[in-house]
Amino acid sequence: MPLDFKEIQDKFSFQLRPWQRSFQFWVRAADIYAGYKVFQVRVSLVKDVEKQEAMWERQHERAAEKIYAMCSDLGGFFLKVAQIIGKPDLAPAAWVRRLVTLCDQAPATPYNTIQLVMEKEFGQSVGDMFERFEPDPIGSASIAQVHRARLRGDKSDVVVKVQHPGVQDLMMTDIRNLQAFALYMQKTDIKFDLFSITKEMEKQIGYEFDFAREADAMERIRCFLYKNNKKSPVVVPRVLPDMVTRKVLVMEYINGIPILNLGDEIAKRGINPGGKIAAAAKQNILKSLTLAYGQMILKSGFFHADPHPGNILICKGSEVALLDYGQVKDLPDNLRLGYASLILAIADNDPIRASESYRELGIDTLSMCEDEQKEMLRLAQTMFDTKLPPGVAMLQPFSEESSIKKIAVQAFPEELFSVLRTVHLLRGLSVGLGINYSCAEQWRPIAEEALYLAGRLKGTPSGKDRKTKGRRQGFSRRLYHRG
Repeated sequence: MPLDFKEIQDKFSFQLRPWQRSFQFWVRAADIYAGYKVFQVRVSLVKDVEKQEAMWERQHERAAEKIYAMCSDLGGFFLKVAQIIGKPDLAPAAWVRRLVTLCDQAPATPYNTIQLVMEKEFGQSVGDMFERFEPDPIGSASIAQVHRARLRGDKSDVVVKVQHPGVQDLMMTDIRNLQAFALYMQKTDIKFDLFSITKEMEKQIGYEFDFAREADAMERIRCFLYKNNKKSPVVVPRVLPDMVTRKVLVMEYINGIPILNLGDEIAKRGINPGGKIAAAAKQNILKSLTLAYGQMILKSGFFHADPHPGNILICKGSEVALLDYGQVKDLPDNLRLGYASLILAIADNDPIRASESYRELGIDTLSMCEDEQKEMLRLAQTMFDTKLPPGVAMLQPFSEESSIKKIAVQAFPEELFSVLRTVHLLRGLSVGLGINYSCAEQWRPIAEEALYLAGRLKGTPSGKDRKTKGRRQGFSRRLYHRG
């Protein structure tokens, strides 16, 4: 049967979408970039420092509106971009205020389309599989949306994650545009290997479209954390193994509140958000997340690589649930142990070891300053610790005083990007919770244990007698029970 005019029009429009998105991205990105370059000339003519700061604030506000509009209109991958750059330590305050509202606000796919995807994947009707299926999603992100449901013959609720149809091709188009922009930026303004980072993003996001892979990752991490602790520091949802396909994933429902709503929930319960009880709860939340990530990255090398606020729930008793295992990373042992060595260098403020660790990790740098060792340590702290170096309140890659300006990063291993992004997301969480802490100091015993077991740390970790295997297994647990 021949296609009618509307079907031809819809098909043609769908084929044009990648071209339309590319055009929109480049027009908007060029406008934002040109705005800053023109502004830099204008502000250089003003000598009064206070006037300069006021001008910068207005410029950031103008740019924030444009970035928000671009990310909101294009959606998809650009929601992830908003998550990365809209952090208090990384972006100007005006950007953060505007972009923080974009997290997990992707438009939902209509229920009838979701129903078709599920029935095609499982070969059964939704009514045959589920006693109850809520048509309105409880959340919609860039790749998929989730619905609350209950299986027939079951007493507990489940979460059903369903992929948005046609989203993969559009997101790959977005990433390639970003790669071209990153190449231009690293040649002109930011002395950092941005292209390698975008290549790793392309690889990692490509994995997110395979929910069977995500289910395997979730079970692997859940088993690791439960095996290495008397009580797992974070809750990992259980997968229903018979209900997993490439595009649909069914898992247990976890009852909790998003970490972004923690302050409102504390106030609702009549607790002073600035008091000791609230502070202790926030400390416990951050401590649990830090322990989980320290063990995953440094002991296993296989870790959840997307701890943004939308993936963290706070359950009863300040228990933390970690959701969405689409982005995971399996770090090779040489990088895992190299990062463990860097953690010790940062924790001990050791610039020589920091430089050695950078070389071991394959991070190629070029010094453009006199005190290379001092700046190398500051760069390591800036990139790989949740606590910024003394005197640094915010990352400013365009500033002449930035470590990235003084120590150019000419080559950065793609596989380390997931570690870098994870640390920066943890830093954003700590800033949001009002807690200034060093993950390097918290992870020191775990890093020591990893190096000791690999035969790369002489003597005994922390200088203490570790005669028994049981004691050695307890090094990382000491972190969890610290005050």
